[in-house]
Amino acid sequence: MMRINLKLMCLCVCICLVFLSVSIWTRCGGEIPSFSPSFRIESFRRAQSLNSGNENGAFEEIDCHINGDYSIPCRKEGDEVYLPFSFIHKYFEVYGKMAVYDGYMRFEWSHSYSKVYFPKGRYDPRGVFLYFENYNVELRERVKCISATEGVPVSTQWESTGYYYPTQVAQFGLAHYSKNLTEPEPRSRIFDDGLTVFGNWSGKVSRENRHLVFNKRENESRDVHMLMDHVLDFVLTVELLLKAGDNSSFTVVLQSREKNEAWNLHYSCNSPLIHSEHQDVYHRIECNEGKWSFLVRDLLVDLQKGLAAQMKPKKKLLRSKFKVTAIKLGGSGKLANLTLSSSRHLEQFYLAADWLVKHQNPVTGGWLNPVRRKGPHGMKDLLPGWLSAMGQGHGMSLLARAYHKSKRPEYLKAGLLSLRPFHADSSSGGVLAHFMGSLPWYEEYPTEPPSFVLNGFIYSLIGLYDLLTLVPKSHEATVLFNQGMDSLKKLLPLFDNGSGSNYDLRHFALGAAPNIARWDYHATHVNQLLLLATIDNHTVLSSTAERWLGYMSGKRAQHN
Repeated sequence: MMRINLKLMCLCVCICLVFLSVSIWTRCGGEIPSFSPSFRIESFRRAQSLNSGNENGAFEEIDCHINGDYSIPCRKEGDEVYLPFSFIHKYFEVYGKMAVYDGYMRFEWSHSYSKVYFPKGRYDPRGVFLYFENYNVELRERVKCISATEGVPVSTQWESTGYYYPTQVAQFGLAHYSKNLTEPEPRSRIFDDGLTVFGNWSGKVSRENRHLVFNKRENESRDVHMLMDHVLDFVLTVELLLKAGDNSSFTVVLQSREKNEAWNLHYSCNSPLIHSEHQDVYHRIECNEGKWSFLVRDLLVDLQKGLAAQMKPKKKLLRSKFKVTAIKLGGSGKLANLTLSSSRHLEQFYLAADWLVKHQNPVTGGWLNPVRRKGPHGMKDLLPGWLSAMGQGHGMSLLARAYHKSKRPEYLKAGLLSLRPFHADSSSGGVLAHFMGSLPWYEEYPTEPPSFVLNGFIYSLIGLYDLLTLVPKSHEATVLFNQGMDSLKKLLPLFDNGSGSNYDLRHFALGAAPNIARWDYHATHVNQLLLLATIDNHTVLSSTAERWLGYMSGKRAQHN
């Protein structure tokens, strides 16, 4: 009798726990997954046939012969034939992955791998530039490093030794401008400002007009240094005046919080542009007599590029895995305003704008591309010194924002000067071409014959719009923008291939096969058209964007 009572009690407790669980689940807003009986039966039947190979719906291995050329292994179940997705992925250029949601596995299929960013309202040249707040230009593989002398990217796109690519410099600045508008206010800690905060330096130092002065003696074995234990914030800013003849340097020690490894990031007068060996990464800074250098350095990016120079794995370095443990000063010089911050986007934006002002050709108004670019078959190579309408447009977008924000006249002057190449023929050093001898087109790559690249042309239109909106006395930009928009509306249908878009019109210029835009360029075309549709209500812009958006989901133009 006692055993029966004990069993009854256990049963009651179990029932109570079940009711309690259901009650809690319901109150928390949960829903119990439910599937139709037919779905469960069919899933069970297929699982049985695949696992046990029974006669009711069992599959058999067969060959699928593709276009009479080759065979691949397939499976047949009843009247249905199954092809491996690895084959479908390559053959039809579609994408898929396994995913688990709430314990249930499913296969996710997509026709493109790129994302479209829908405008939240009318495009504002004072605001973010397209979707560039998502750009991390400095982390691109084709960026050798961020120059410590100029503060902007050094590209390896067409030359492995590295060069300054104006388009990329402008993208770097526009990305940081956009991040400055979309990210929270940065954290910042001052380590030495010479006025209210003084660093705990070890070694012989003195103070002079809010500057730290250091001078290593010949008989001294250790550099001046300051120990610290700083985490999460790795964007360093500092003002330096180093003496080149004394082999002077500024060094930051980064340590892994997991492996306890330490790396030395050296910024010195006598280093190469970037050099790395063992645990040391070297960046060159300017050491002109009597001239201060202002450094803005993302320390993890500098380390990442140093590791890449050593052919180390290209794994992204996580900020949570590192800390700054020391600052060292070698040789002799002066230091001021040393800080570590979570970001310094505005300063990096102005470094890019200053580079454009400094390196603009004062006669042509262009930013020269200093490398040879090999042209496609049938087109001549672009020789060093060519201009790009996309680079000019990005430069305008950057300088217009810099002038709007700072009102510094050099940005206004450079922005207006950058219009000159739009009047010069692409065959004569400018960026202007004509389709069928009549419709003007601004060439991203001024090839012979013209190639009519779509995304670069639209970027140049956006630059012209930014300039005419933010800079006074820019009637010239208005004329160039309007005639460019007229050409775009008339020629846009030529870029539609029925299932995607064409990157350019080389099939027209050369009588060759179309150069179909890969999905990330196609998505760029859609993003650009969606932006232009917010400032121009012509239906060809919005309808083309909508149709091209459909292509990214597998839709195609109708056939006869």
